[in-house]
Amino acid sequence: MTDEDIPVPDYRLHLLKGLAAAAAVVVVWSGFNIISRLGGRSPLTPYDMAAIRFVFSGIVCLPFVLIRWRRLKWPRLAVLAAFGGMSYGLFVYSGFSLAPTAHAGILVNGGIPFASALIAWLILGHRPGLRSEIALLVAGVGIVLIGIHSFGQFSGVPAHQWVGDVFFLLAAISYASFGLLLKHWHVSPLDATIGVAVISMVCYTPVYLLFLPKSITTVPLSFILLQGVYQGILAASIAGLLFAYAIHNIGTQRATLMLALVPGISAVAAVPLLGESLDAVTIAGVVLVTIGAVLGATHRLVKRG
Repeated sequence: MTDEDIPVPDYRLHLLKGLAAAAAVVVVWSGFNIISRLGGRSPLTPYDMAAIRFVFSGIVCLPFVLIRWRRLKWPRLAVLAAFGGMSYGLFVYSGFSLAPTAHAGILVNGGIPFASALIAWLILGHRPGLRSEIALLVAGVGIVLIGIHSFGQFSGVPAHQWVGDVFFLLAAISYASFGLLLKHWHVSPLDATIGVAVISMVCYTPVYLLFLPKSITTVPLSFILLQGVYQGILAASIAGLLFAYAIHNIGTQRATLMLALVPGISAVAAVPLLGESLDAVTIAGVVLVTIGAVLGATHRLVKRG
């Protein structure tokens, strides 16, 4: 059933539920940026952070996988796990070890709509409507400002911050690919959430234990539990389920554009919570990406013909 087949009252409820789910994801992922930056500034390596996320989310979702084992489409879930689980996790945690919270909000949450729009246009034959094109242009200026800020080595900018920004952009591309495949393959939100969590845990954990650098024994157990509960349960499992639900209700482009509200929330919260400062360039980037999100949240896609 397409949006055009849904009666107007039902369509409005359908839309409202999708927007509510996306709004909840915005709140959780704003906190994710704060908690992840705490991990990035700790002795934990990006590989430790990814392992904590995958193990906690995988254990939580494992019972659901056992119940739905025969219904799950494993080859497609494996691809979704590669993009939305392992690649996204490793890229984003590598970024948090090098770049500040505000950059994560702008380049990951602001970058996902750009990557989604570009991939959808080039591969799936969809292009954004005029309103979304304007929204993406406005948000794009904000992203470019952050790129100039990092690559231009402004006063006080760490020398390797641009590397973290590149990791954030790669994380955005990975998650955009995940969202588009999720919609294109019509994978249910529950199947996507539990499949990605368990496959990521099963595939990543042995490699992490045998081959990757580890510092997990250098931090208190309470810190690991904080990261595990937020990363693996709230961000990966609950927010992942809500994001998949939002995509099914309001579409990939609208859902991902709403994520561009995250930069403003996380950047402002990082000032008192993490002691990070906001210069004029970063503030301008946050404002532009947020405006782009507000403009784009009501967009419609036009099929290229």
